[in-house]
Amino acid sequence: MQALAISHYTLSSALGVGIDAQLSALREGRSGLGECRFDRGAELATYVGEVDGVDDVSLPPALAGFDCRNNRLAAMGLNADGFGAAVSQAVQRYGKDRIGVYVGTSTAGIYQTELAYRELSQNNDALPDWYNYAGTHNTYSIADFVRQYLGLQGPASAISTACSSSAKVFASAHRAIAAGYCDAAVVGGVDSLCLTTLFGFHALQLVAQDVCRPMDSERRGLSIGEAAGFALLERDHDGARMRLLGYGESGDAHHMSAPHPEGLGAIAAMQAALTRAELASHQVDYINLHGTGTAANDLAESRAVSALFGTDTPCSSTKGFTGHTLGAAGIAEAVFCLLAMEHGFAPQSLHCRNLDPEIACHVLLESRSAALRHVLSNSFGFGGSNCSLLLGMNSAVEA
Repeated sequence: MQALAISHYTLSSALGVGIDAQLSALREGRSGLGECRFDRGAELATYVGEVDGVDDVSLPPALAGFDCRNNRLAAMGLNADGFGAAVSQAVQRYGKDRIGVYVGTSTAGIYQTELAYRELSQNNDALPDWYNYAGTHNTYSIADFVRQYLGLQGPASAISTACSSSAKVFASAHRAIAAGYCDAAVVGGVDSLCLTTLFGFHALQLVAQDVCRPMDSERRGLSIGEAAGFALLERDHDGARMRLLGYGESGDAHHMSAPHPEGLGAIAAMQAALTRAELASHQVDYINLHGTGTAANDLAESRAVSALFGTDTPCSSTKGFTGHTLGAAGIAEAVFCLLAMEHGFAPQSLHCRNLDPEIACHVLLESRSAALRHVLSNSFGFGGSNCSLLLGMNSAVEA
């Protein structure tokens, strides 16, 4: 496939706002997870990756109908790292109707609905007047908000395929650009903390009481996090060092909440990404694992990675840094991969103290310096919605 330039990117997570905060935490091995103090989630004995300052964000008056925690987090992310200015420059190159918006989410603004339902008994079982479903809880809200916040008029779509949502936006944007619908695209993902995910995953017995420990022999589940990340994809940008080289999607539909035990869907997604990028497995220098810290997921992914890449390719899960940011996990970990390539290191699988002996792939327990040219990022969602991204350096552009 034709590679696309990744000309700008940003991420805000529990590690801080902007890519400098992400980079320093990755290099220092510093986690953003803390004991849950979010709303009634504090009733749960668990750790979360909460972004500081989200509730202090104010949206422009013209976008007041979008006001909710999820869109405030999106605004925080869009304001970091000069991302809005980069999009404005792209508008000068292409026109605002030629830049698409593709954003992944699993929660959207569901927390706003949770707050509204608390007032039912006070309003004769009617939702409060301030509640606006279309601008908050509606899944499309996040794509519409980003589009209007940036002043764009190209095609816009929200993708909600659980934990693969903001990886699949790269594939959707590539198809739109290839089809001629747009010349560039803002891709990203935003998911914010809410009680539905905290208590929902707890009911599934998938939430760890301690910090999540992907690939560890004593892993007990995931830690929920939140994040907002964005990247600007362009058909032509000779000065961009980063490239989207390939993507792979699959839907194995093995089980509603459990992966295929041999990772067949994961293998299909990873192989499709390699094929589109016209790369062999040995040419991948590092793999960012989906690695949630749940028993079934980590083992199945390890089997899939080992089957396709053998046991020498360095890999790690970075969810020990941020928690599982669900619909934002794809963009968050794609940004981590871009940072790793740009700054020459492979991050560790944080909190993994004793590697599970059944995990055969080469999990990094410590970060290491490494010249990375091609990296793979895995995002696997409930119901077998899988997506793998192959990202690479443009060797023609000097650092």
